[in-house]
Amino acid sequence: MTSSAPQDTGHHRLWSVDEHLADVLATVRPLEPIELQLLDAQGCVLVEDVTVPVALPPFDNSSMDGYAVRTADVQGASEEFPAVLTVIGDVAAGSGELPTVGPGQAARIMTGAPLPPGAEAVVPVEWTDGGTGGGAASGMTPASAAPEGAAGEVRVHRAAEARAHVRARGSDVQAGDLALAAGTVLGPPQIALLAAIGRGTVRVRPRPRVVVLSTGSELVQPGEALAAGTIYDSNSFALAAAARDAGAIAYRVGAVADDADTLRATIEDQLIRADLLVTTGGVSVGAYDVVKEALTSVAGGDDVEGGAGIDFRKLAMQPGKPQGFGTIGPDHTPLLALPGNPVSSYVSFELFVRPAIRALMGLPESEVGRPSVRAVLKADKALGSPAGRRQFLRGKYDAESGTVSPVGGAGSHLIAALAHADSLMVVPEDVTSVEPGTELEVVLLG
Repeated sequence: MTSSAPQDTGHHRLWSVDEHLADVLATVRPLEPIELQLLDAQGCVLVEDVTVPVALPPFDNSSMDGYAVRTADVQGASEEFPAVLTVIGDVAAGSGELPTVGPGQAARIMTGAPLPPGAEAVVPVEWTDGGTGGGAASGMTPASAAPEGAAGEVRVHRAAEARAHVRARGSDVQAGDLALAAGTVLGPPQIALLAAIGRGTVRVRPRPRVVVLSTGSELVQPGEALAAGTIYDSNSFALAAAARDAGAIAYRVGAVADDADTLRATIEDQLIRADLLVTTGGVSVGAYDVVKEALTSVAGGDDVEGGAGIDFRKLAMQPGKPQGFGTIGPDHTPLLALPGNPVSSYVSFELFVRPAIRALMGLPESEVGRPSVRAVLKADKALGSPAGRRQFLRGKYDAESGTVSPVGGAGSHLIAALAHADSLMVVPEDVTSVEPGTELEVVLLG
């Protein structure tokens, strides 16, 4: 395991938030690229430049329903003195055989249909009588219902400039242009462009597979009945949802009882489908902190085959002081062990797991974490913070006024407050009290 911080004193010293994150990011490597179908590549990072093989649009085409005409034939046309043209046929979108428009002639043309040879402009149907011999038309007669079989005459009430209502070949992109650069995250518009230029598959880094595992004999799955002394397992749901939100494919494993052998066996089973393992609970110093017990003994690789070892450490932060990190199993799969308190585990996810997922996706380091802004504290009283710890408090950010207000208390178990927060207020290590009106760093959560 590579590390950007000293290991020898790992158990005795306090790590800073930045050191722990640097250690995680130094260990996590982007996943190997694979070729995926377009819709499977949504949310993935492109690993190659994609150039345009054919111009878009590939031919001159009409931007309106109307008539393809020669400009000389409609010069000076008005409602009083319409240009009367002979209709020689229909040009629909997808038409292969095109009629040639000669002097005094017009072809009915639909939006997106290729401009037929001889035609220089398109007159919208609203500028004509639609071939009915009456006043201005409001739309085309359907081809199936056109009594003259799209032949007959059309009266044109307005002149048209050359190329009017014509979308030129290559006006969107030219052949050989760069369509998308390597490093682009593929959202719906990018997938649309790939499809439009005829790409059926694309080379990307796949979405990381993240296995989330909560521990604790007191945990019951939602939907089941609570017995005395039990609580519902919310952490595995919160973290699986957060992993999905970060761009991963998340697998949630129901709560594992407080037994080191069971936990080791479960982790071993899950390694097959994990690019990253996240555990929650059991990392503190209690008698039943099984994650620590199970994974400390793996450090030498004697239990989980080829394991590289997990380092359990204390961080100078609140909430989320106890953390574990390392790699495990034959493929040295990264594992982050988060505390069990719901808010501690969620804050830890945002600070460490989300960046790890985004690094696996191949995003640059500048884009792995959440964006942060500066905002002014709006509160009734000063906020206290422990000396020597970086504190993360739940907040509600107001972009318009540039202020942030606290939500709920500082307790690491207050899930209700977390559900109403949209940001984390950051109180630096050397600050113990923040007065209202003070400017703070605010991490924006989605």
